[in-house]
Amino acid sequence: MKRRAPILLAAIFMLGSLAVSLDHEQSLASTPPMGWNSWNKFGCNVSEDLIRQIADAMVASGMKDAGYQYIVIDDCWQVERDGNGNIVADPKHFPSGMKALADYVHAKGLKFGLYSDAGTKTCQGRPGSRGYEFQDARQYAAWGVDYLKYDWCSTSTQDARSSYEIMRAALDASGRAIVFSICEWGNSRPWLWGKGVGNLWRTTGDITDKWEGKNKWPNGDCCSYGMTDILDQQVGLESFAGPGHWNDPDMLEVGNGGMTVAEYRAHFSLWAILAAPLIAGNDLRDMKPEIREILTHKEVIAVDQDPAGSQCRRVRKNGNLEVWSKVLQDGSRAVVLLNRGAADGEISVLWEDLGYPAHLSAGVRDLWQSKDLGGRKGMFSATVAPHSVVMVTVKP
Repeated sequence: MKRRAPILLAAIFMLGSLAVSLDHEQSLASTPPMGWNSWNKFGCNVSEDLIRQIADAMVASGMKDAGYQYIVIDDCWQVERDGNGNIVADPKHFPSGMKALADYVHAKGLKFGLYSDAGTKTCQGRPGSRGYEFQDARQYAAWGVDYLKYDWCSTSTQDARSSYEIMRAALDASGRAIVFSICEWGNSRPWLWGKGVGNLWRTTGDITDKWEGKNKWPNGDCCSYGMTDILDQQVGLESFAGPGHWNDPDMLEVGNGGMTVAEYRAHFSLWAILAAPLIAGNDLRDMKPEIREILTHKEVIAVDQDPAGSQCRRVRKNGNLEVWSKVLQDGSRAVVLLNRGAADGEISVLWEDLGYPAHLSAGVRDLWQSKDLGGRKGMFSATVAPHSVVMVTVKP
């Protein structure tokens, strides 16, 4: 009997850990998180006035009604630790404190998020959470935080998985349900270990507001990427995404000015069919109508939020002309025809590409036009403009 006791205790511990992991899967991020983050547009220029205005704009613009929930403050909200080691918000820019700001966001029917880092300092040199994980998690819970983005600067020789597991345990111990966003840029292949640790994990370096191209950072580190370069890095990761645990190709650049409206529509379409988190990064207070229309398009958002949680696959590639397909819960398919090139291209998708028999008759609907295109048999073709997409559903 004495030899069985440790085995029994170990089994109880493992079951307890499994139950916590399953709870994360079931209760948090059952579909890809939707929200807004301050970094892409505002960088370190964050304040409580800005965040209140963004929360107001998320409601007034129709984004809340379209499914966006989270208002996330990225780096630079924190300045130091007090004598007891507690993290301190910048008193100049957040004079009312984080609890009051979270209360304001919650009163709008939205959720509140913050940023920290697994290292000793954040990427902008503010205090990181290394060695303070449980203390910080308790503070976040007391403030009413619903979402934590956790970066990977100033980490030296730390092991990524272990570092993120520590903060996962700290968030669990805080007593508050907090979505955990792993942001270590895909360096340690978090898709292999992130399920049960985070609810989403970055798969690449940072996105930049352009169609394509790769840039090194000023310090020589690699890299930031154009939208299509990040898209290419999602190929092969399909099996790792699902309800509660998502591949994250980084935040949206829609509306920030570096791409055309057609390119932004392609960006949003591709993130939706990837089942990616839809985290807007533009100024919600001053959106052009065409940008608002992209970000709030309910039929495209429905593809991203489909309960099956399937990530698309690239099923056809002919030079600059590509077909991406995603299985939806009702057995239909979402399809994006992507033209990366500089001239119009005729793109076809065969039913066999989608896992359907060639003889099948199916209805096709253009999502951006919100228009039924009628029945098709065996295939669908469309002329796609340069740097653009046609996005359809195919339903038998």
